[in-house]
Amino acid sequence: MTLKTIPYLNYETDLPQAAQLVLGQLRGQNIIVYQAFNPQIVDYAVAHQRFGGPAYSFSRMAWIKPNFLWMMYRSGWAKKENQEKIVAIEISLENFETLLKQAVHSSFQPAIYSTREHWKTSLIESEVRLQWDPDHNPTGRKLERRAIQLGLKGDTLKLFATDWIVSIEDITEFVLDQGRFVEKGAMEKLTVIKEQVIPISNPHLTAKLKLTN
Repeated sequence: MTLKTIPYLNYETDLPQAAQLVLGQLRGQNIIVYQAFNPQIVDYAVAHQRFGGPAYSFSRMAWIKPNFLWMMYRSGWAKKENQEKIVAIEISLENFETLLKQAVHSSFQPAIYSTREHWKTSLIESEVRLQWDPDHNPTGRKLERRAIQLGLKGDTLKLFATDWIVSIEDITEFVLDQGRFVEKGAMEKLTVIKEQVIPISNPHLTAKLKLTN
């Protein structure tokens, strides 16, 4: 596996605790995001370094997550049905910020949208949905920190799933190995993906996301 890792006992050392922010791993000017699928979809994606094939649907909304442990919570450490394989997808940070700019919150935010009707219209018209949820520790316990996920559909999903991809890596073996430590409660042996607060320099975008640290 090519991703940088860190012992879980050291993971939280430099990360804000009660905050709303974007956590992830940077690779130069690129960012890693995660998705979980069935083996057929992942095998095609890794082989072709893009999504497609008979099992993948471009007509559905697909969610991406830059936070590894949030992906582990949602997939049950690759144990949930149709989430048996986890992929790390590398895209440019510029394209990731493009998604953030296009995103509309999944719930009404009166400080951002002038009226509920304006928000509903924006939600219908946008191809990117933004959702904040509680972050979770490896065992699934909720944290005060908020984690972001983005739902993509339409032409935006096609761009992300094909043209925007720099690399796709199947990290399922790593996930399953670490999931066994979680099952045994052996946190001293657990290794996770090393992450940082992703810097967002655009002040309008910072306000829209309500980022805190």
